[in-house]
Amino acid sequence: MTAATNEYRRRYSTDPPPGFDQWFSFAQEQESIIIDNYDMIHNSLAPLRALSGQDIRKQMQYVYSHPDGDVWRCTFVAKTNKTECTHPSRSFDRHIHNLFDLLLGGGDFGTGQQNLTIPPLNVDVTFLVNHLDEPRVLLPPHGADTSINIADLSHQPVWDILTRTCTTKPTTSENTTSVNTYGLPFVTDIHGTNDLCQNPEYRDMHGMLESPVSFPLIQGLVPVLSCGVLSTMGDVPYPSAAYRESGFLYDETHDVPWEQKSKTVYWAGSTTGGYAVDGWNDAWRTFQRQRLVDVASGHQPHTLLSDRHGQVHTEKHHPNGRLWDIAFTRVFQCDHRACRAQISRFRPRPWAPADAALGAQLVVGVDGNGISGRYTKLLASSSAPLKQTLLREWHDERLVPWVHYFPLSQSLDEMPELATFLLTTETGQWAARTVAEEGRVWSQQALRPADMAVYMYRLLLELAQLQDPKRPAGAASAPVL
Repeated sequence: MTAATNEYRRRYSTDPPPGFDQWFSFAQEQESIIIDNYDMIHNSLAPLRALSGQDIRKQMQYVYSHPDGDVWRCTFVAKTNKTECTHPSRSFDRHIHNLFDLLLGGGDFGTGQQNLTIPPLNVDVTFLVNHLDEPRVLLPPHGADTSINIADLSHQPVWDILTRTCTTKPTTSENTTSVNTYGLPFVTDIHGTNDLCQNPEYRDMHGMLESPVSFPLIQGLVPVLSCGVLSTMGDVPYPSAAYRESGFLYDETHDVPWEQKSKTVYWAGSTTGGYAVDGWNDAWRTFQRQRLVDVASGHQPHTLLSDRHGQVHTEKHHPNGRLWDIAFTRVFQCDHRACRAQISRFRPRPWAPADAALGAQLVVGVDGNGISGRYTKLLASSSAPLKQTLLREWHDERLVPWVHYFPLSQSLDEMPELATFLLTTETGQWAARTVAEEGRVWSQQALRPADMAVYMYRLLLELAQLQDPKRPAGAASAPVL
């Protein structure tokens, strides 16, 4: 306990929140591997400490009661260890309060893990939860007006407003590491790759940035929990309820041994990820999922690497159809002509069961309207995940690219070479199987329901301190009287 407290002070230059000792004991009881690194929580809440605890409460009340706020207000009741969630106009919260009850109030996820009930808190904790897929909060520049502004930006480009506070200059060099990528955009810096400020080309490469399905943007200092967060936004990441829904749960009996998996890259799904509007010159062609399906469609030649007399060169090749099992099964979220154009281009195939992915050695997770709900299932499987995303999630600190999964760039230009290497070479097969196994084992150790409970318990303690009415503006905690 002393070591954990000292490490907290070293990392965050302040004392841990009240209840930290009980949290530490709970984390040990749950055999949590992660004790010290909760930088994601700290960094998400740090800008909000510019306001006092009283002002944070006022901001939360304003957003909740605003006619366009569209957030759920949840209160973890210390006396009962239950979470109560309300919304001004909605009745279905997409299983949000059920998730919190299971994580914090005790429950069994079907894994045999009981005793997830956290120790009693001294106070009730109220928090706002975003039930939409897309993130919601844009923090103001430092020193700017702290008032709240809410604007509905659905079905329109949001790049300019999301990057207006960028101070980071775009990277001028294609490769700032010692790794030679031979002109292909292999991911060598996951944080830089996901940083909107460093990558202005992303403006036209992601449906959420080009034409989000829903985007009632909250501009101001207010804590709102969201499942996935863009680099320039200020939502607080929390474990998605989608990861515990039946369709996204991993069932080992539906998996197959590595040797029996097909040597293919698999993805099947719908055209979620952006809203395709008629009259925008087929802007849907540059949405992330449409570009993924295009990789396997044969519409464009692939760039592959070849070795000539010890020198590596790039060459254009027509796609090897045997390596790709990628297709749309549903076209929607589009105006009439945009829907017809996509059906004509992609020729969707019949719906496929969720576990069909487990028959392939390489399985893809890609952003939809928000996070990919299937991602933790793919990590838990004996297949090797390929992950493309711009969204930060609660578990990102726990996962190491190229160790637990293969990261993909937004352009996907390196994906054909990566897939060819992993599926058709002896060294690649070893690498793919190793990553599949490392991800599977680590997910059983660090992404369990118990780990989600430990994370949420820690987050509750920090939120309670943030909104402590005695905490002054600019302070991490209330003064000790």
